[in-house]
Amino acid sequence: MAEKEVIDLLIEGGKAAPGPTTAPRLSAYKLNIGEVFKLINEKTKEYSGMQVPVKLIIDKKTREFAVEVGLPPVSSLIKKELGIVEKKKEPAAKEAVEKPAAEAVAATTTAPEASAAPAAEPEKKEVVIIGNLTMQQCVKIAKMKMDDLLAKDLKSAVKIVIGTVVSMPVTVEGKKAKEILKEIDSGAWDNSIV
Repeated sequence: MAEKEVIDLLIEGGKAAPGPTTAPRLSAYKLNIGEVFKLINEKTKEYSGMQVPVKLIIDKKTREFAVEVGLPPVSSLIKKELGIVEKKKEPAAKEAVEKPAAEAVAATTTAPEASAAPAAEPEKKEVVIIGNLTMQQCVKIAKMKMDDLLAKDLKSAVKIVIGTVVSMPVTVEGKKAKEILKEIDSGAWDNSIV
């Protein structure tokens, strides 16, 4: 049996490029790096804008390689289903991040009169809902990820998908995800989960 090396990558669909960790590993096997990443990009182009797990399997003796594409995380599939595109965050201006030492000390020192006043309660931020999934979309995502999830049946897989929604500013059928999970447990959505 031939010796094989498996390299696990997490790349943006259709936009893989050699990096400081992958290029040296691939060149050690004398592979055409451009050819490898061209194949990866062809196989992942349908996941454009999402992070996709990829396994690059290299035969050490023959220098042949194969690419296996996994499915993106559930949260990425939810964002794709809702048409949510993440914006790249720009680093804050250096001046705003760095404060002179004197300013930092002055900001943390309080006057004795100020310490006697009651502390103001922090303001609660209102969560802005950015999308609404239908049950049909949840079932679709669950079917896509069924092999990767630790679920015994489709209903459990849908609950895992909706459990992911709990931590996102997204509703399901116009309700909070936790409410929908309770309704699924009570059997209210059994006809939709097929």
